[in-house]
Amino acid sequence: MAIQPALITRDVEKISDATGNLYRSVVVISKRARQISMNLKEELNNKLAEFATTVDNLEEVFENREQIEISKFYERMPKPTTTATEEFIENKLNYRMREALPAEESKME
Repeated sequence: MAIQPALITRDVEKISDATGNLYRSVVVISKRARQISMNLKEELNNKLAEFATTVDNLEEVFENREQIEISKFYERMPKPTTTATEEFIENKLNYRMREALPAEESKME
């Protein structure tokens, strides 16, 4: 059984092809990674909230195997940046760039 490596070499040209600029592509990927991260964090917090107790008993913390298994599951999941990069490369992301205002119009505002 092959283990997926932690680091994957990406083709920079392939990443920059979609937007025409590597830095724009990185911005799109980072914003998507932030969305994924927030969703995972919210999901994990909701699942762990079921185990929340008002009593802080040290013995109880170590005995809660379900909570430990949930945490381990989320630790083994791929990182949000990896997921976002794969989505971007496979053209699964919808994004749009804001149009820049011409210099004359921005001076008037």
